[in-house]
Amino acid sequence: MGMGFWLLMSVKSEYIGIDTSNYTTSVALLTPDGMESRRKLLPVREGERGLRQSDAVFHHMKQFPDLFETLPSPLDLTAVGVSVRPRSVLGSYMPCFLAGSSYARCLARSYGCPLYEFSHQQGHIAAGLWSTGREDLFHKPFLAFHVSGGTTELLLVNGIEDIQLLCHTLDL
Repeated sequence: MGMGFWLLMSVKSEYIGIDTSNYTTSVALLTPDGMESRRKLLPVREGERGLRQSDAVFHHMKQFPDLFETLPSPLDLTAVGVSVRPRSVLGSYMPCFLAGSSYARCLARSYGCPLYEFSHQQGHIAAGLWSTGREDLFHKPFLAFHVSGGTTELLLVNGIEDIQLLCHTLDL
């Protein structure tokens, strides 16, 4: 991903962030006036515990146009950020992130702006820091709990690109 995306956020421009977990399609637009976030849960049949990855990809692809149509336009994008994997470790992969990655690549190419890839976990941590006004912690060590979709982890964060797993539950 590169720290560039987080540093760019201080510039008066427009940025789109995209995340496609196995539960939610998410799009956020950050402008000089603030942030607008759009989310839609993936449909899970009653009594079931989740979706097959192929079904998640299908539902993300169906939901993206509706979410984007609710954002202000026209856009003047400076950069696009997208989660492309669950964690920033070798072998971390889920097909549901391909849907967001595809849309993000097309947006970045269409607007002629950079694309920044990151993990779902990095996105959770960055969103927590930003929403609590603690951007200063992007450059300092701290402990974080990451609770997401059957995953509960205690992390040592030494900057958003250096995240060490200290312990985790066996939720999955």
